Amino acid sequence: MTTPRSVALERFVYTLAAPVLAVAPNLYPDHPVNQVVQLAGAAGIGGWFLAAKSDAHGAGRKILRWSPLVLAAAIDIAAKNTTGFGPYGLDGLLAAGWAATGYLVMPFSRHTRRRHRPALAAPVPQPAPAEVLEEPVVQDDGADLLTRDARMLWEQAGMPGRTHIVRATRHPGQQHDMTLLLRASETGRPITGLTEAAVAAPFAVPSSDVVLAEVAIQPGRQGGPGWLEAHITPDANQRRRAKPTDQERWTDKVGSPKGGAPGSELVHKSRDDVRGVTFYRARMADATTSPRIDLAKVCRGLKLPEDDSCVFVLVDGIEFLISAFDKPPLSAIFPATRELLTPDAKGMYVCGYTITGQPVKNMVFQHDKNAARHGLILGVSRSGKTQFFAIDMAAMSLAGQVVWLSTVRKDEKTSTLGRYIDRQGSNALWMARSLRAAKALCEIRAEMPWAYDGQPHDYKPGDARCPYRQLNVFADEFMTAAQDATFGEFIQADGDDLTVTGLKYGIGFNPAGQSPFAHNGFSTEMKDNLRQNSRPSIFNMGSPGATRKAAEGTMENAYDVPTIPARYAQQEGSAIERAMRGEADPENGVSTGGVAIMVLDNGRAVLMRSLYADFDSDLATLFPDEVNHLTDHEIAELEKRGLWFDWNEPVRPGEFWPEPKEDDGDDEGGPHRRGGGSGKGGGRGSKGGSRQEVVSARKALEAIKSLTDA
Repeated sequence: MTTPRSVALERFVYTLAAPVLAVAPNLYPDHPVNQVVQLAGAAGIGGWFLAAKSDAHGAGRKILRWSPLVLAAAIDIAAKNTTGFGPYGLDGLLAAGWAATGYLVMPFSRHTRRRHRPALAAPVPQPAPAEVLEEPVVQDDGADLLTRDARMLWEQAGMPGRTHIVRATRHPGQQHDMTLLLRASETGRPITGLTEAAVAAPFAVPSSDVVLAEVAIQPGRQGGPGWLEAHITPDANQRRRAKPTDQERWTDKVGSPKGGAPGSELVHKSRDDVRGVTFYRARMADATTSPRIDLAKVCRGLKLPEDDSCVFVLVDGIEFLISAFDKPPLSAIFPATRELLTPDAKGMYVCGYTITGQPVKNMVFQHDKNAARHGLILGVSRSGKTQFFAIDMAAMSLAGQVVWLSTVRKDEKTSTLGRYIDRQGSNALWMARSLRAAKALCEIRAEMPWAYDGQPHDYKPGDARCPYRQLNVFADEFMTAAQDATFGEFIQADGDDLTVTGLKYGIGFNPAGQSPFAHNGFSTEMKDNLRQNSRPSIFNMGSPGATRKAAEGTMENAYDVPTIPARYAQQEGSAIERAMRGEADPENGVSTGGVAIMVLDNGRAVLMRSLYADFDSDLATLFPDEVNHLTDHEIAELEKRGLWFDWNEPVRPGEFWPEPKEDDGDDEGGPHRRGGGSGKGGGRGSKGGSRQEVVSARKALEAIKSLTDA
């Protein structure tokens, strides 16, 4: 190692001066050398005094710089005043110690190198390894001003997440929005513990304006866990909160985890001004998930009215459609026409229209099953069942089929329909007789030969060789009739048989009522057969919950069932403001009569408005010119069995139950009705005596009295 010249010179002076300090005072006390040493010591003391008095920086260094002269003078005076060289050669020891101290400490040369480079002999400090890694490697990599400013703020924040800013990119047209490309400070270490708040703090923005995203591997740039992108967008978010686009509103309010359709994304928004509807088509971002839609939340997220029956949802796999109408779409009237009701080659005709204007088709026979069809129509009074009867019967008549209609009570509409169909009656007895005759027709048609080979065959819809027409038996208010105290047992039993055996003989059963459940007359066997061989139509059941329950009762799987409110009412103004002013709510309801849920063959339920048949006008425009009837052979066979006559006649003796014998003693109150059959074509024999379904407390009490002979 090279010794600086000033250090070597100072050491040489100490080496020469040490013997002089020890010898001169003892041999030559009055020699001028001693006076020079003492004057130098006095100068050193003066320097100490000035250094101690001064307020300038470096007083200690100045005192140390003058110390060799003061100590040399002190040794000279001590040696001059001792005898000889002092005890134990003290003068020589002091001089040698002074020289050794100066040789090692070198106060003058060491403490005069201010503002100069360090001495070559001084050890060069080595930076710690950690400091080398944390030292910004790319400070001089030609980064732009934005990147340098961002790095300065990042370093002042303590390098959050032990990361380094590689590049900062400003978003076009924005003053504060930018994207930071971050990497871990240590090579090979993943970025962990970096949060949106830690990124937002150095730039003084809310944490909600920061989004962290992974960096994809690109040519010329690494990626993976050691890299991260931070999108800082205060300007864009302020605009997004004030005036969001359709995509942004959907993402924030509908597709968010707390939105009405979490995990969904908007495909596109479109407007149909002619129909007055706005469509929002969306799909799930993850193709393996199913849509979970809360329509009320969707309406609030899109700022749509949620209680005026103008917003509907249609789900198709992972996609769904939100339709927002200006006015309730199902309040429109769709008049029935013969063109719409005429079935095609597959037996399909238009029975109504959906909210989107799509035609909904029903069938008059099952083309794919080579069989007739059943029907199930449910709804409360004034819900539109009889209107649906009219268009359904007209389509069947236009297809050349025979129609029978029975109701529990007579009314204007069913009597009007009776002029255009084969037979119509209005009491429970008439319904029991029609079902009994239809069941007997199954036996008759099973033996009817076909002209081309002389052999009987099963019914084939559309086959011109078939010797008979399809028969459709309608039973309105079937639930009430099945609970009739006198004929209810016959109606329910024959209805069950007809749903099981009627299809292969071209006979369809079409019950209508206000409940599809077993305890109200629809047995499980009947309901299953009706569901599998028809398109159930559920009108308003009195409440949205009852309507959904009835629809689910006709479906194999409970899909999303649309809602039918009691009335369609558009929201006008604020209900809170009306309450504060004490004003009544506006009465702007529109009837939902004719609106129904039809369960299609795939189990999916659609909301439709059925075609309107105006009973105040002439229905002849909907029905064919001639009424279709049974063949002469069928009528003759029914007459042989005593089943073809005026079904409005009173009960014939022995028609449904055996007449009591003269010696029975309990003939008070008329003939006994104990379920026995007379054997005339479909009568039922009794099963261990009378059995009547108990439907009220009064009938239960009567049954107990009859059992106890009270």
